[in-house]
Amino acid sequence: MAGSDANYEYIVQDENICGGQPRIAGSRLKVEHVAIEYVHLRRSPEEIVDNFPGITLAQVHAALAYYYDNRRQIDRAILDAEDFAEEMTQQEKASRP
Repeated sequence: MAGSDANYEYIVQDENICGGQPRIAGSRLKVEHVAIEYVHLRRSPEEIVDNFPGITLAQVHAALAYYYDNRRQIDRAILDAEDFAEEMTQQEKASRP
């Protein structure tokens, strides 16, 4: 859960959706995806809104606030997803004739 006592009205977690990862309420867009867009791909909050129809600027800013309050946890989730993707890529390559 959150690393602080902040109230994140736009951020929810449900074990049955997105594996329980924090996400923007009413969507399947995880906080980690917003963080990747903003921190790693250097997209502005406005660009993120443009890339994900149905998401508001307030929701993007809430996701970024949640990310910065829980940076270690979210960065770990990002690294775990990258490791999993690399493992799947390697398995796919190994299974090819």
